[in-house]
Amino acid sequence: MTLQWTVVALFLYVEIALILILCVPFISARRWTLVFSWRLWSWLSAYWNRAFFTMIVVLVVLFLDAVREVQRYSGPQETQDAKVNPNLFDNLHMKLFRAQRNLYISGFSLFLWLVTHRVVNLLNQVAVSTETGAGLRAQMENASRAAKQYQEDNLLLRQALLNEEKSTAAENQHLKRDAEKLAEELKAAEDAMHRSHAEVEAMKRQTKGLTQEYDRLLREHHQLQNLQIAPEDKKTH
Repeated sequence: MTLQWTVVALFLYVEIALILILCVPFISARRWTLVFSWRLWSWLSAYWNRAFFTMIVVLVVLFLDAVREVQRYSGPQETQDAKVNPNLFDNLHMKLFRAQRNLYISGFSLFLWLVTHRVVNLLNQVAVSTETGAGLRAQMENASRAAKQYQEDNLLLRQALLNEEKSTAAENQHLKRDAEKLAEELKAAEDAMHRSHAEVEAMKRQTKGLTQEYDRLLREHHQLQNLQIAPEDKKTH
């Protein structure tokens, strides 16, 4: 195996190992994102696209060269010549085997290189989607807790309003009873005042009658005194 195909084979082995590591189930996409966020990858990101497309071009050229070699050693002219010379037949099959081997190596290397690039991009997308989903889930949980708290506060407010309405109704009923009681007491006081006025008027009339009677008796008393004094004066003369 020549040097270039040895390098391509080693590159294929590295790709296989990398794909197996990336597909390990117990390493989450978030951890791979942490790995991809190292400063080393940030430094290499400036050269990543150029290296990626350069490697694709190299692998495509090697793949086409391997296809050309396979077609060359599997042509009818080479097969016919090999049948004539047995040593040439073995040499032809060896070269065809090497060309096919190189074709498989370059083809799988190209395929796995594209798959690796796609897997890395998918891991980054899954990590971003996971973080976004976690953020949305946290926001949804916060919104759910806020809605639940709002419902509890609304229920407590309704209960407080209902209790306040009940207390207000009871207080209004109590005030109504007090007002009725005060109205009855006021009516009783007015009746008592009317009776008192009537008694005062009656006492005034009675007092006036007594005063008139007293004046009459007083005048009669004076008249009797005058009548008694008049005979005594006559006797003296």
